[in-house]
Amino acid sequence: MLFDYRDTVPLAGMPPVSVEDLRDHIRARLAEGWRLLALFGLPEADAPRDLSGNIGLCCVLAQDSSHYLEALRTPPLRGFPSLAAACPQAQLFEREIFEQWGVEPLGHPWLKPVRRIPDAAQAQARTRAAGGPDAASAAGRAAPYPFYRVRGEEIHEVAVGPVHAGVIEPGHFRFQCYGENVLHLEIALGYQHRGLEKLLLEGAARRRLPLLECAAGDTTVGHATAHCVLLERLAGRVAAPRAQRLRRIGLELERLANHVGDLGAIAGDTGFLPTSSWNGRIRGDFLNLTASLCGNRFGRGLLRPGGVACDLAPEQCADLLARVREAGRDARGAVDVMLHSQSVLERLAGTGAVDAATARALGLVGPAARACGLALDARFHFPLADLPSVGCAVRVAEGGDVLARTLTRSAELDDALRLLELDLAALAAMPGNAAAPEAEDCAPLPPDTLGVAQVEGWRGEICHLAVTDPEGGLLVYKVVDPSFRNWPGLAVALRGNQISDFPLCNKSFNLSYCGHDL
Repeated sequence: MLFDYRDTVPLAGMPPVSVEDLRDHIRARLAEGWRLLALFGLPEADAPRDLSGNIGLCCVLAQDSSHYLEALRTPPLRGFPSLAAACPQAQLFEREIFEQWGVEPLGHPWLKPVRRIPDAAQAQARTRAAGGPDAASAAGRAAPYPFYRVRGEEIHEVAVGPVHAGVIEPGHFRFQCYGENVLHLEIALGYQHRGLEKLLLEGAARRRLPLLECAAGDTTVGHATAHCVLLERLAGRVAAPRAQRLRRIGLELERLANHVGDLGAIAGDTGFLPTSSWNGRIRGDFLNLTASLCGNRFGRGLLRPGGVACDLAPEQCADLLARVREAGRDARGAVDVMLHSQSVLERLAGTGAVDAATARALGLVGPAARACGLALDARFHFPLADLPSVGCAVRVAEGGDVLARTLTRSAELDDALRLLELDLAALAAMPGNAAAPEAEDCAPLPPDTLGVAQVEGWRGEICHLAVTDPEGGLLVYKVVDPSFRNWPGLAVALRGNQISDFPLCNKSFNLSYCGHDL
C-alpha cells in the first residue's frame, strides 16, 4: 500500500500477499530506484511468540523523489526464499529475522548471526530441525562464529577485538590479508546487544523514551526525535512550530559536535595534530551548547512526545547564538587548516573508496552515501516540519573515499550553522511555550496500525517503525540505526587497501556498535 510518509497505515489496508509476490515486488521497486527502509518479522497479535509458525514478514520501501512509502506484509510462514543475492540491502534484515524469529531465508548466501545472541530463535530453530539439543545453546553460549577464510600459503589472518586499545565499544574485525593488502574484512558484532526492541514492548510507556535515548548514546537527539515523531503520527498529533524549531536546534547541535569530532579523529589518524587537538576542544564547546539547551551534554531530556521538555527565553537564544557563532568560526578554521595541507589531502585521496553502485546496492545512508554521489538526506526528502532551510542543500561528493567523506562532513558543518542561525533568531521572535503536556505516551494509539518515522541523524537516516495490536498497544517496535546499514560499507571499503588504512577508514565512517547491536 502506497502512503505519504507522514501518514499511518491500518493493517486492514495491507492485505497479506504471498512471499513470492513480496520478493518480486521488492526487486521491481529497487530496480526503479526505491530503497528498502525495513524488513522485519510481524507476529500475529493473539498468537504466542514462539516458533509455531505465527510470524509473517513486513516490508517498508521508500521513494525519495516522491516522498512516498509503501508497505507490504505476508501471512505467517516458517521460511521464505532469500532476496539477499539479488538485493544486498535485504541481507542483514533477513539474517536478523532468522536470528529473532527462526524464520529462515532459504538460500541466503551468508546466513550468519547478526548479534551473536546465545538464546536466539535461529539456534532454537536449528536445534528443533536437528531433533536434539545443541551443545552451545544448551550451555547458554553462542556457537563459534563461522568466519570466512581465504586459503593460500601466502595468506595470513589478522584478528582485532572485541577489546580495543581505547575507550571504545567492543566489536571484532577479521582481516584476510595477502601481504599488507586486505582481501576481505569480516565484521562480527553483537557484544553490545541489550534487547532494546523487546524492552520497548514491556512495562510502562514512560520508559520508552529514556531507553531510546540510549539506543546510540552519541545520537540521543536523533533517536528521541524519531520516537516522538512516530508516536505523534500514530496518535494524529503535530508538535507546535516552536517545538519543531527546538528539535531541529538539538539535531543540528548533535550533528556539529559529532562532525567536528570525526574530522578531528581523521586528522589524528593522518598525523595532522593541530586539527586533531583543536577539534577535541571545539567538540566539547558544541556539547556544552546542548547542555545549555536542556541540561545534558548529549541532549537527554530535551524531547518528549507531543513537543519538547525545555524552552529558551529570547535572551537565552541570543546567548546561544553568540556561542554558536564563536564555536562555528573555530571549527571552520580548524578544518580549513587541515584541508589546505597537501600531505593530508594526499593521504585521504583514494583511501577506502566505495563506488556509487556498490553504495546503492548495500543501502548506505548519511555522509557515507553522499560521499559516493548519492543524494540521500531525510531532511530534504522526508522533512519533519515545514521549516525554511535557506542556503542548505544535500551535500554530495564524488569518489566515495576518505577524502570525499571528509569533504561531505565539512560542507555539512556550514549548513548546520546556517540552520542554527535561522532557528535561534526565529525562536527569539516567536511567542508561546513549547513544552508539551505532562502525558508522555501520546495515548491512545490507534489499533492495528503501522507508523513510520525517518530522521536524518548525523550518521544518516534513522528509521523507527511501530505496529499496534487490536488494543492500541505496541505489537512491534523496529529501530533501524544508520550504522546497521553502513557497517557492510566499511567492510567493502577496505578491500584492496592496506591493513594500515583501516584506522583511517574506520574513523571516516565512525559507526556505532550499540546502534547496530541494540
